[in-house]
Amino acid sequence: MSRKYEDEQETLKEEMEILREGIELQEQQMENLELFIQKVKEHTEMEKLTSYAAHELIRAIYIGAPDKSSGKRRQSIQICYDLVGFIPLDELMKQETA
Repeated sequence: MSRKYEDEQETLKEEMEILREGIELQEQQMENLELFIQKVKEHTEMEKLTSYAAHELIRAIYIGAPDKSSGKRRQSIQICYDLVGFIPLDELMKQETA
């Protein structure tokens, strides 16, 4: 019975550590999001994207290979934003139409 109790305690300690790491990750993501929002607010009055603003807000831009299977040329473009990573296009469009 004592062994079973010790095993349960060990399992609970491991689960607690996993949860603690998850909480730390969530806190870091929230901090990054707040920093990104502050950076975006600095550039809200811009009429044109400047190279400075692009360097501040964008980490990388990925352009896929062209696809002509539909008869029209199509290419995928993904933007990896600084601090927050990829934001799906459908999420950005929801904000624009709301």
